[in-house]
Amino acid sequence: MPAVKLSESAASFSIAQIIAHDLSVREAQVAATIGLIEEGATIPFIARYRKERTGGLDDTQLRQLAERYTYLTELQARRETILSSIGEQQKLTRPLERAIWNAETKVELEDLYRPYKPRRRTRATIAREQGLEPLAETLLKCAGDPEKLAVAYVDGTKDVETVSAALEGARDILIERMVETPSIVRHVREKVWEAGELSSRLVKGKQADKFRDYADFAEPLEKMPSHRALAMLRGEKEGVLKVGVGIQTRKADTPRQAIARICQEFGINASGSIGDRWMRETAEKAWSTKLAKSGASDSLARLKERAEAEAIQVFSNNLKDLLLAAPAGKKTVMGIDPGIRTGCKIAVVDATGKLLDTATIYPHAPRNDRAGALTIITRLAAKHGVDLVGVGNGTAGRETDALVAELGKAAPELKLASIMVSEAGASVYSASQLAADEFPNLDVSLRGAISIARRLQDPLAELVKIEPKAIGVGQYQHDVDQAALARSLDAVVEDCVNAVGVDVNTASAPLLTHVSGLNTTLASNIVAFRDQNGPFLTRKQLKKVPRMGAKSFEQSAGFLRIVGGKDPLDGSAVHPESYPIVERIAKATKQSVKSLIGNKAVLSQLNPADFADATFGVPTIRDIIAELEKPGRDPRPDFQTASFQEGVNEIVDLNPGMNLEGVVTNVTAFGAFVDIGVHQDGLVHISQLADRFVESPRDVVKAGDIVRVRVLEVDIDQKRISLSMKSSADSQAGTRPKPAPKAQPRKALEPTAEAPPSSPFDVLKSLKR
Repeated sequence: MPAVKLSESAASFSIAQIIAHDLSVREAQVAATIGLIEEGATIPFIARYRKERTGGLDDTQLRQLAERYTYLTELQARRETILSSIGEQQKLTRPLERAIWNAETKVELEDLYRPYKPRRRTRATIAREQGLEPLAETLLKCAGDPEKLAVAYVDGTKDVETVSAALEGARDILIERMVETPSIVRHVREKVWEAGELSSRLVKGKQADKFRDYADFAEPLEKMPSHRALAMLRGEKEGVLKVGVGIQTRKADTPRQAIARICQEFGINASGSIGDRWMRETAEKAWSTKLAKSGASDSLARLKERAEAEAIQVFSNNLKDLLLAAPAGKKTVMGIDPGIRTGCKIAVVDATGKLLDTATIYPHAPRNDRAGALTIITRLAAKHGVDLVGVGNGTAGRETDALVAELGKAAPELKLASIMVSEAGASVYSASQLAADEFPNLDVSLRGAISIARRLQDPLAELVKIEPKAIGVGQYQHDVDQAALARSLDAVVEDCVNAVGVDVNTASAPLLTHVSGLNTTLASNIVAFRDQNGPFLTRKQLKKVPRMGAKSFEQSAGFLRIVGGKDPLDGSAVHPESYPIVERIAKATKQSVKSLIGNKAVLSQLNPADFADATFGVPTIRDIIAELEKPGRDPRPDFQTASFQEGVNEIVDLNPGMNLEGVVTNVTAFGAFVDIGVHQDGLVHISQLADRFVESPRDVVKAGDIVRVRVLEVDIDQKRISLSMKSSADSQAGTRPKPAPKAQPRKALEPTAEAPPSSPFDVLKSLKR
């Protein structure tokens, strides 16, 4: 399909055309979606309830479409600003205007604007003020001996005292023109990207430590993985590494090609005349003083942008997996926040998450009061009918888990099941204003135990109370664009919350905030209305909540569930606007709405087309029937837990060859990290994930998966564990690729050799999580 360009006459129309081309969808789908977004519809609402208008675009496609639409509208606004600016300068030619209208990216647009952008006073500016621009124009034509031509511009003043000064000023003007020519800038940018490599060396006097694998390293820009680029840039940020962009040895003619392109663009011949030689020297100087540096800078920015985008995607994927982890459900849970000196904090919550009881036990050193601890746990479990015990996986977590397991064997009548729960972000919630408002008289550490218990019951409902970045499933999360990261993570949270749906009578304000159509104020108003008037009995009651307008109700109602209310449809994902459809189905099948729900025998015989009309098409009818078959269905998997091996509590307990069960905690571009119960996650490198080729780790595992792994290597000093999920013999550590040879340190834009990829264990060593 040919590239689509914006046109002066139909810019707004063409935005839909461009997006349709980029996403390989129909223009009508894009136009309809843009219309819905402009009307204030959210992505979850559009994906679930407006399939007829969008042609069935899913939430991922809609997110991409919305992001692209935002970019193109910003591009259009910038285009209009640039056209206005150049027009006011009376320099807007027809070819330039056409080029600006056809620019497809912000970078391309800024390249075109660069020569006309208001700028600080430069050497070229000063030369123009000295009247040297005519000399530059004459020299550009290579019309004769530069020194003879320059004589006429020597005025004997301190401004232009000599022929040399006149030529230098003219050269400054020409260099500026060369480095602001859009075609040259684009050529250099692409050539440096294709030929460049990122190299690093240790700053003199610094200890390599975690960056030792990058103390003398180089790799082509195009091939460099995101985690490696971000690791090197972090090393530079911390003052340990000196990082720069250079040219690979095999592409050492890149500078010559760039200079040749400048000569071609400015009509500089290779005839050997004195004028041509002077102009070629000018082109060479334009490369060495300006273009080489800008090419390196642009390439580094491009690498960083790509690496950050990949890292943000990794974080978003892991967050989605964690938020959609299986909930234990409505059970009475005891949460234990393990500790040593300060003791283990206990909190018991009922099936709705309401706090029932708290306690502190001291089973570990220095008190070692195991008997007292067992007595307290037994009393609380019996008193409140505890179904599950969630133990935080931090310090002393495995030892505390073993204590509960010991009690389970000694008192089987309690039927206690102990489960390790990730503590990531629990301390952030404990110290938050939200936790303080809910439990003002409770110790911070006890709030952490409550969070652990609730996280076991419903990970999604509890984790939304914590800033996503605090959950700790991201790769180099503090090194990426924080605004872009926040946008991506907020979108993930919104999609997950609305995919599951929310019980409006039990949901917290933070959870409600992420529901389609709601905000912080409306969420708080719903909770306040519920507290004052009792549980909601119908969805219609939501309209009585202060500031709940028609649009907010439309966008949110389908995602807010009322379990056990007056209308059985209120507990489903069927939108109130579609209730008449259900009534038509009930009438046609001679059933009541209540008896229709869950009646697969009747529902499976329906033809969706029989109930479609001008407003609700077959896709919506199909969704309604599926929801009636299983109302309020939860997309999350069934609850299951990993069994850590007894006696393996610390990294020193590990030996190569051990087979263990663990939980995937983090999936990256190069592999997956797995919690095997030793307070230090191990790495399953991408090459060790399966007996087949794996293109992306997420094709095999996701955060929260329970997996079987084999220990390959253990570095106790560095606390690094290499694992394998392969079943074949070639997963043994001895058969892994040899470490990559070290590259020699280079200066920026000097040729260096290409570096081969690292081995699994080398990647592990280089990573600071």
